[in-house]
Amino acid sequence: MKPIVRNSLLSLLVIIFSFSVFVVTSQVEAQDTIQQAYLVGLIEDHQSEPIVGADVILQDADSGEDLAATETESDGRFALPIPPQIPAAMSVQIERAHFENVEMRLQVSSIEHLERGESLTLSRVTLERKITPAFWVAAMVFLVVLVLIATGLFHNTLATLIGVTLVFGFSYLGSLVDDGLFIFDFERSLQYVDWNVIFLIMGMMIVIAVVEDTGIFQWLAFVAYRLSQGRAYVLLPILMLFTGVASAFLDNVTTMLLMTPITVQIALAMGINPLALLIPEVMASNVIGVSTLVGTPTNILIGSFAEISFNDFLINLTPGVLIAFAGLVVYSALIYRQDLRDADKPSEMLMERLAERGKIEDAENLKKAGIVFAGMIVLFVLGEQFHLLPAVTALMGATTLLVWIRPDIEAMIEAVDWTTLVFFLALFITVGAIQEVGLISIIAGVVGRLVGESIVLAMIGITVFSAVLSTVIANIPFTAAMLPVVAFLSRTVPGAESKMLFYCLSVGSAMGGNGSLIGASANMVTAGIADSAGYPISYGYFLKKGFPALLITVALALIWLLIHFL
Repeated sequence: MKPIVRNSLLSLLVIIFSFSVFVVTSQVEAQDTIQQAYLVGLIEDHQSEPIVGADVILQDADSGEDLAATETESDGRFALPIPPQIPAAMSVQIERAHFENVEMRLQVSSIEHLERGESLTLSRVTLERKITPAFWVAAMVFLVVLVLIATGLFHNTLATLIGVTLVFGFSYLGSLVDDGLFIFDFERSLQYVDWNVIFLIMGMMIVIAVVEDTGIFQWLAFVAYRLSQGRAYVLLPILMLFTGVASAFLDNVTTMLLMTPITVQIALAMGINPLALLIPEVMASNVIGVSTLVGTPTNILIGSFAEISFNDFLINLTPGVLIAFAGLVVYSALIYRQDLRDADKPSEMLMERLAERGKIEDAENLKKAGIVFAGMIVLFVLGEQFHLLPAVTALMGATTLLVWIRPDIEAMIEAVDWTTLVFFLALFITVGAIQEVGLISIIAGVVGRLVGESIVLAMIGITVFSAVLSTVIANIPFTAAMLPVVAFLSRTVPGAESKMLFYCLSVGSAMGGNGSLIGASANMVTAGIADSAGYPISYGYFLKKGFPALLITVALALIWLLIHFL
């Protein structure tokens, strides 16, 4: 036989042999896969919330030897592989920090089911909460953070960082003394961080940094004055509307940072107290900002948690916001009527100075920014149809502006308020601690029993409760803590499935920020700039002017919510 023929036959035999081995191996593996049995189930708490990270252990009931182990997934489900050698008696141990351990002995019929290579589904398991020292530690840490923020003893970010340090200190070091002091580990804490919120805020900060360099805000303030023709009663609602609309699409803190200096100059030029314009402006920013997803930090939190889109906020809240804004304009004109009446028409010299401050500094960049921002609004509105998260839209818009305009990249990155981002990161972890130990669950249960099955009572209760408490507690940490509570009520109160209670929380927490100086970040920013200009805003003064505004705006918006949803 010729070598070439012999080699060809050998090659063919090798190929046939290799293919046969592959087929046999695949069949064996497929058979093994088919014969692999699983013990599957669902673990949740008494409020039907899935429990994540619970240890599920299969044991030999006689010897106590561990046969297999797994953890529950984000939906509370688990799939426990059954070993080839199945003992005569088996039990399932379920363990999770801050919950009572559960042991279930499998029945003989269940074991026979598994011996036949068939998977078995357990009945739904409900774990009961366990109050440990960690519960009281987490609650006290959260209370300390709230007090530090409310009193201004420490910066908001530093206050939350103190909270995170205490939480991890007790979890890692305290647990060496007493296991009951363990709250959660670092990996578990990161699961409570809403990264959609973090990247949405970061992207919008870059966009705002580019836009503000064009001088658009100062120009708008000057245009508002020109439209009013020096009439204070006309100027007031125009400034409030400009500030509110800017806050709805950008950020109320940044808007007030840019509007406050020029507003002070306009007020001084007219011979009136700047607070007669500043207080209504900042209250308008808190009210109109409620109408969009990115208008207030609280809406960003609510939208991400409850999966409420930009479009949903516009449709469901804008009419109520406009009604509340109209009430705010009338109220502001009444309480500052004497200042508005005494306003003077500024001299030509002062007008020239205002015009100089109100010039557009970079028209070309403003045009580019306008095009990109318009595109972002379109994606905010339509993005939900193809599952485009708002955070992705914000990052796309920010990157497009940086590439198109080519600003100083280091200056733009420095313009990002990293202090605020760290605040949110630390806040998520601090609130996650009280959620981990069960405090949020207890609060949800108490509120649920109070409102019962009345959707009207639930809507009024959430709105009023969040509005009033936002005057004492900064509305961002309050809203973050209330989100799981509102989620529980949305599941348990008949008729609340349409997320209406989240809209109530949005109205209460944002408009409630008008009730006191510490109620919203924009309030404190405005107070700081006004103080540097020689017009301090005390806590008592803001409370006197702001709390009636809270009652008026929240009441009007709540009436709209009740009519709209019920």
